[in-house]
Amino acid sequence: MSKTPHLARDLTLYLLARFGLIAVIAAVLVLVKVPLLVALAIAIVVGLPVGLLVMRGLNARVTAGLAARNERRARERAKLRAELRGE
Repeated sequence: MSKTPHLARDLTLYLLARFGLIAVIAAVLVLVKVPLLVALAIAIVVGLPVGLLVMRGLNARVTAGLAARNERRARERAKLRAELRGE
């Protein structure tokens, strides 16, 4: 149960960091006179691989938290199914 608060925090930080990265890339492009919508589109496309490289540690924490949560849910589901079968 202690993983859930950390997962929520890590996921929120990761999401905010990704949006921040896109905003920074778009701002730089707008400063060099690229239209805003084009800058946003380029920032989203460029931000994906850059974000994976820059935020590797945070990405690993989120992935580990999701895996732990999925394992716990699978165990709970198996236990419930066993109870429903009468085991």
